[in-house]
Amino acid sequence: MIKNFVLDTNVLLHNPAALASFTDNNVIIPIVVVEELDKFKASADKKGMHARQALREIDSLIKKGALDKGAKMENGGTLKISFSSGENLPDCDASLNDNKILVVALELQKKGEKVIFVSKDVNARIKAAAFGLKTSDFEKQKVQYDTLYKGWRELLLPSSEIAKLYKDKKLKVKEKLLKNEYLLLKAEDKQNESALAKYVSEEDCIVPLPNYYDAMGIKPLNMEQRFAFDLLLDDKVKLVTLIGTAGTGKTLIAVACALQKTIGTDPKYEKTLVSRPVVPLGKDIGYLTGTKDQKLNYWMQPIFDNLHFILNTEKNKEKKDGKEFNPQSKIDYLLDTNVLEIEALTYIRGRSIPHQFMIIDEAQNLTPHEIKTIISRAGEETKIILTGDAEQIDNPYLDANSNGLSYTAERMKEQDITGHVLLTKSERSELASLAVNLL
Repeated sequence: MIKNFVLDTNVLLHNPAALASFTDNNVIIPIVVVEELDKFKASADKKGMHARQALREIDSLIKKGALDKGAKMENGGTLKISFSSGENLPDCDASLNDNKILVVALELQKKGEKVIFVSKDVNARIKAAAFGLKTSDFEKQKVQYDTLYKGWRELLLPSSEIAKLYKDKKLKVKEKLLKNEYLLLKAEDKQNESALAKYVSEEDCIVPLPNYYDAMGIKPLNMEQRFAFDLLLDDKVKLVTLIGTAGTGKTLIAVACALQKTIGTDPKYEKTLVSRPVVPLGKDIGYLTGTKDQKLNYWMQPIFDNLHFILNTEKNKEKKDGKEFNPQSKIDYLLDTNVLEIEALTYIRGRSIPHQFMIIDEAQNLTPHEIKTIISRAGEETKIILTGDAEQIDNPYLDANSNGLSYTAERMKEQDITGHVLLTKSERSELASLAVNLL
């Protein structure tokens, strides 16, 4: 039996390609959804862009059939713009658009049609279920965070095999491993004997990790950070995803490795570009006073904090004419010479970004569609790092399973030029570790 999927506005604002996701079924767009998209289309933020894309897609289907009857889509389904008869939901505010959308779904169901109400809004789904409608989140681009690829695994081997790894600098193993996957090797016949290794798909073997990593004076403090350092400093790996709770060091080590690869002894990239989505307060940075740079300082302060920490290490302190080193002057110099660029994601869209070490912090607040848009900005010889905590999401329509960071880590795990590490150990402070574990 053909299903009728009634879409809430937030589904199209989340992913304008959602129209094509319901193969061989009917997609119903209530007229109030079109009106809401019209209100969003003039906005300069991501919602405005998605609203415009969705409206263009709907407009393109007019040539393929009357929208009031059902226009054919390439996926075998139809798209229909639907009106309600004006019936109101009992005990509900008739002026609310959410309720007008639900009326459309209920009227279809009363006609004997199989109806599913699709919304990213939990409250809207609760109301729909209360009125007897079958509901669903938009789940096309979702993963299971509980079983998300960690980027490494533990493997038991005879101690003789571990010794052979160190002697020959490579070792064949029977296990099927993913490209750029890391290993904690433990000797099954000797207690406390272990090694760290990485799978190299080109040679179909594992190789031992270096004992020492250093990026601008910052060194790894645990095993997971060593894995992350190895990915961040490997020029062959073009996309790295780092997921970790507060204090695991994901942003700090990403920025340190970026500077090492930009202004270190053997620079590989022309510029370090650091950006993060503007999500927590208001719709965009226009709600803050001051110039664009002054507004950005509010949102990018965590990045500046990390830069201060990195440049204030003993390795980076420089005394000139007996004057005490000032890390802010070094940051200002890097910004003024355009070697370091700190930008809001709002201004990245549409750019082509070649020869840069690019860090997108707080990437858990982005949708899979937005992550795709960002990665497609990468030009020749650009490396992209996505960092974030999938358990701390400010976007009301995303969760640990549906955000772009988790989705990208899982979807890209078998590619030659990508790598991922799930960081779990907090190194910020004893108090921060307690907060992560107990609160």
